[in-house]
Amino acid sequence: MSKYDLADDILTEEVAIEPIRAGFGRGLKKAGELDANVVALCADLTESVQMHLFREAFPERFIEVGVAEQNLVTIASGLARAGKIPFTASYAAFSPGRNWEQIKTTTALNDQPVKVVGGHAGLYTGPDGATHQMLEDIALMRVMPNMVVVVPGDSIEAEKATIALAVNGKPSYLRLARDKTPIFSTDKSPFEIGKAYVLRPGKDITLFGTGTMTYELLVAAEILAKQKIDAEVVHVPTIKPLDNETILKSVEKTGRAVTVEEAQIAGGLGGAVTELLAEYLPVPIKRLGVEDRYGESGTPREVIEHFGLDGKSLTKKIKTFVDRAPQYKKGF
Repeated sequence: MSKYDLADDILTEEVAIEPIRAGFGRGLKKAGELDANVVALCADLTESVQMHLFREAFPERFIEVGVAEQNLVTIASGLARAGKIPFTASYAAFSPGRNWEQIKTTTALNDQPVKVVGGHAGLYTGPDGATHQMLEDIALMRVMPNMVVVVPGDSIEAEKATIALAVNGKPSYLRLARDKTPIFSTDKSPFEIGKAYVLRPGKDITLFGTGTMTYELLVAAEILAKQKIDAEVVHVPTIKPLDNETILKSVEKTGRAVTVEEAQIAGGLGGAVTELLAEYLPVPIKRLGVEDRYGESGTPREVIEHFGLDGKSLTKKIKTFVDRAPQYKKGF
């Protein structure tokens, strides 16, 4: 378990906010500076996914394939086979939403180090509505053999994750939100692919969050503390490979768990943690997120609140679960 450095004022109105995708843009440019084999391919959404920073710095290493997502990853796989480190980017609704089969057969099956970047994922896509609010991508990519799945919690972590993915040598999926979200980490906060981090220790329940939801859980934990519930908050930026050790150690202490994600609870973080606990530590667990439905159009915050995934709404759901679910004890 690594010590985690949290930003100042994260639970105040002064909390800094920035789109997570902005961190990816900076990270990709840095990765390009560190290794001349890093190349970037986009499907006609260069500025939206923040690839323009790389394009401007390395125009000879940037390929615009147009609105052709299947071609996007197929070309990237060929480049990877030739020794390059390709990052492909589009909206998650289109990649991996439209080209999952090509990712499977050209990249994952051949274990090529293509980095699939899904921008505008989740409910923070806001007014674009259900067609563009990709909610199934974590599940789709987690089930694919050889695929690494990373969901950064804020823009600073997204920058670190991008640089780490450039050197991991594996097919990988990076999930990015569109709108500005709170920054809870710092430049000193640890990030390693495959690691989860305890942001707030507790003894009554473990709250597992990924992506934008980790911040909302920090808000919820603060409110729960005033209600005499001591919640441990664990940030899980890597959905696959899952940090089994940190997850099991936390739940063994608290005896019950809640998972929260800005995605379908079927097959995502909730599915991954539930599968792990079912095999090794069968504690009471509640999955929170999008429950078998599609998105809605509205401002990002309106949509998050509509689905009950803001800190205050999560507090009520977690409190209800704590009141009815006993803590697991060894030998129970």
